Amino acid sequence: MKQELFKCLPIAVVALLIGSAVRAQENTSAEINPLSTWSIGVNAGALSPLSPLGGKNDFSNWKSSLGYGLYIKKQFTPYFSLRLDGVRGKLKGDNTEPFDGGAANTSPVSAFETDLSYSGSLNAVVNLFNIDMFNKNSAVQLYASAGAGLAGYKVKTATGTGGLADYAGGKTISELIIPVGVGAKFKVAEKVNLDLGWTINYVDGDNLDGYYRGSNDKYNYAYAGLEFSLGKGKQMAWHNPVALTYDEAVEAKRTANALKSDLDAQKAENAKLRTEMSDLLKDSDGDGVADKLDKCPGTPAGTVVDGSGCPLKVPAPVVQEKVIITEADRAVVADAIKNLEFDLGKATIRQKSYATLNRVAELLIQKNFSLKLAGHTDNTGSNALNMRLSKDRAESVKSYLVSQGANASRIEATGYGEEQPIASNKTAAGRQQNRRVEFTLF
Repeated sequence: MKQELFKCLPIAVVALLIGSAVRAQENTSAEINPLSTWSIGVNAGALSPLSPLGGKNDFSNWKSSLGYGLYIKKQFTPYFSLRLDGVRGKLKGDNTEPFDGGAANTSPVSAFETDLSYSGSLNAVVNLFNIDMFNKNSAVQLYASAGAGLAGYKVKTATGTGGLADYAGGKTISELIIPVGVGAKFKVAEKVNLDLGWTINYVDGDNLDGYYRGSNDKYNYAYAGLEFSLGKGKQMAWHNPVALTYDEAVEAKRTANALKSDLDAQKAENAKLRTEMSDLLKDSDGDGVADKLDKCPGTPAGTVVDGSGCPLKVPAPVVQEKVIITEADRAVVADAIKNLEFDLGKATIRQKSYATLNRVAELLIQKNFSLKLAGHTDNTGSNALNMRLSKDRAESVKSYLVSQGANASRIEATGYGEEQPIASNKTAAGRQQNRRVEFTLF
């Protein structure tokens, strides 16, 4: 029995190594899509007092008797689980027939009947493979198992033609068992599996059939049953990480292609935006008034012009005066900043902003103020693109004020991009505050 025990131990060790090796791979997928890992099973089948794999059988005529069992199982990975099995039933045999090899039957015991009161064992179960390796949830599965446990039984024996009598005084004998088995499962519903299996149980003793010959007894259990998955989610045992990895790679490629298409579309939109801004801000005669707003194109270089691009008829002498800016002046500018809006991702001023900008233009004309326009953005997009957009928006505001009669030479437009945030760019509200054009009177 000890030799057979040592033969079975490597199976359990291999099962544990396989389970440990693949468990890390499954953690991420299980967190995303929870899988069911607990199940219970019930089964029934034939108990026989021999081992078909060889060895000596104590009785020439073995009989199959009804056995039944149940188990609870914890699935750790799609390939490895631990299962707690319990089996009950009867084992029978007699010597009414000669041995197959023709050897004489000299046993003093003519028949036996063993009541398997209990049989409990903890088994490591390894799913050998799913039939379809590229199907995320296969429907047919083969497995192998090995473990250790304890069996308790009572034996009755007969001698000659006499009836059955208690063996060992009718006491319950408890002995170590080593079960080794194989099986196949078929998924019949999302939470239900058909389970077909065969287990050989090696007993650490020679009392199972009431005939002691110095060699350990064995018995096998062939069964069919149903397994029921517990909890939410699909069964982990049917979950195929090979197929899942393949699907994730396909999805990643599809996502990358979609992102590339979006990036190409954004590049095309940005190029269009730059062209529109160049057309909007083009100043062929260099007088500080954009061509679209210049009513006197072709003004000679150095000519002082008004807001419409036409030469000033009576140049006023430059008188250095102390600029006095009142709270009312600042309120006009603050109102313009508050109501200033552009089209998304562009430097085009929305119409709702015209009224407050008109008041700023009137203020600049009436009090001859100078004005600095500073454009800012959030950190969305590249630094170079943000720098251009902030500059273009400040220039767009300048062009509008000039079109309303403000002196272009007294308006300075500068872009700072994303370099001077006033709020955190980690929130939508903060990014909204950072997308601004500041007005500074002086």
